Amino acid sequence: MEARGQHGTNVHPGNSPAGRLAAVGNQMIEIHLWLSAELARLRAGLDTSGDARASRDLRAHCLTFCAALGRHHTGEDAGAFRLLADQVPELRPVIANLITDHEVVAGILERVEALLAGDPALPLAQVRAELDGLAALLESHFRYEEKRLVSALNALTGRPGTTEELLGLTAPPT
Repeated sequence: MEARGQHGTNVHPGNSPAGRLAAVGNQMIEIHLWLSAELARLRAGLDTSGDARASRDLRAHCLTFCAALGRHHTGEDAGAFRLLADQVPELRPVIANLITDHEVVAGILERVEALLAGDPALPLAQVRAELDGLAALLESHFRYEEKRLVSALNALTGRPGTTEELLGLTAPPT
């Protein structure tokens, strides 16, 4: 995202620290959209996991998704959240709430991974219940995080950092 001055001049070239940070706020939204879409695909896959191959594919997809979501939240906690807490101290209570959400999500992911590691016959009802709860929590969490942090991320200046350093992931190309 380019910030344009009154005469259309790019005030934050894409390779400037402010330009990279502005992109991070927008990248957070893209990552959230991608994670939400992957979770929807995963939940839809529960309906087609009847044979052994489909069950194996579902397990692999689920574990990959769990790892990506965990990496995103760990990255936010150590990257973007620390930067925001330092530079925008009034966001510290918001960040504390988001970190608490990350801990709840981590608990759900651990339960899903335990279900996938257990019985070769995939416990679909239990996995579905966990993923449905995760979807509801993430929908609320992502909207709150975007509403409260994207503009603050886009307004930051100073410390350069990559999207992966600040958010744990980069959004896959669409």
